[in-house]
Amino acid sequence: MIQVFTNIKSLVQVEENPVERVCGSDMAKIQTIENAFLIVRDDKIENFGKMADYDTVIQLYDNEPEIREYDITGRMIFPTFCDSHTHIVYAGSREIEYIDKIRGLSYEEIAQRGGGILNSAKRLAESSVEELVETAWNRLEEMKWMGTGAIEIKSGYGLYPEEELKMLRAIKKLRQMSPLTIRATFLAAHAIPMEYRGRQSEYVDMVINETLPMVAAEELADYIDVFCDKGFFTVEDADRILMAGMKYGLRPKIHANELDFSGGVQVGVKYNALSVDHLEYIGDAEITSLLDSETMPTVLPGAAFFLDLPLSPVRKMIDAGLPVALASDYNPGSSPSGNMQFIASLGCIRYKMLPEEVVNATTINTAYALGVQDELGSIARGKRANFFITEPVPTYQFIPYAYGHNKVAAVMLNGEMQ
Repeated sequence: MIQVFTNIKSLVQVEENPVERVCGSDMAKIQTIENAFLIVRDDKIENFGKMADYDTVIQLYDNEPEIREYDITGRMIFPTFCDSHTHIVYAGSREIEYIDKIRGLSYEEIAQRGGGILNSAKRLAESSVEELVETAWNRLEEMKWMGTGAIEIKSGYGLYPEEELKMLRAIKKLRQMSPLTIRATFLAAHAIPMEYRGRQSEYVDMVINETLPMVAAEELADYIDVFCDKGFFTVEDADRILMAGMKYGLRPKIHANELDFSGGVQVGVKYNALSVDHLEYIGDAEITSLLDSETMPTVLPGAAFFLDLPLSPVRKMIDAGLPVALASDYNPGSSPSGNMQFIASLGCIRYKMLPEEVVNATTINTAYALGVQDELGSIARGKRANFFITEPVPTYQFIPYAYGHNKVAAVMLNGEMQ
């Protein structure tokens, strides 16, 4: 079937010659077509251009059995957001810890008292796969209607083999049910259970020798991740786990440098991690390491906002020539929102990114961080028809400017209107 969108006020993030990622000063550039048309065949973008050329182009489709046309005068089309870092499979919220934070307790202090990730692990152990799928489905649907079309979902609240498998099986069911593009990450080392305190290497042994082989046997994950940071897992732990994961074909992703300079960025680069995420603590050594790599630096503005963390030096990173991606980190403890429109706003407001930079950071660069840059992340011929139509808006800069309400009017995923 052919679907045609006409009188598009602005077709945003157009690529004639698609790139894998956008780096440095190029992040301040995006291509748009004003007063445009867009043609979709089945689940792919087939053509686009200016309305001045539309009558000539549409004649090429005279023999098509079915053409469905949408006149979207006054509205814009963007590629759907790619959210490359989330933890949306979880059991229960953690607003009590939110009160602890207000009273002055740090993320580390809450974790040391058995809260944080350990709290989520306890609740998850009491939940079934079906319950996890049901609650995560609601979060996925909410994210879809705010413009997200692709998402990574991590495990990591299970901690023990059977519970980690439970999470990853829930993610597998979501992949089968949802029109969103979903990638699964085995977050092999997220926190140290109380019974392994003081015996951290034994816990890492269990992850490598018990959990990982079972995850691989069921083909439940695309990537493997480690929380390499102060008070959590060391560079040595990460070395062991990532090397083991790669033997099973799982490419690394790393939680790094959220709480301190941890060496997590360097170990991620060493193992050709697809992304290193958080990055509140980044210096010249980390930037130099990333410049010579294929690893995407990914900043999580929602977590820094919610936990009142130092801000990642995004301007310094971009000025040095790095690409930057922005993702939501949707999770119950440190970023309880998957609204990528708000993440884009935080990019502009708190990190002093230009609107064009946040468009690149939430589409092309996050598609790269998901490993789906060949299919998604821009409006390009042959890419999958994943885009959203805005409410009537004056400019594309309005999307990050007007935070707090949903500017998405309709969403197409895989060539189907949702």
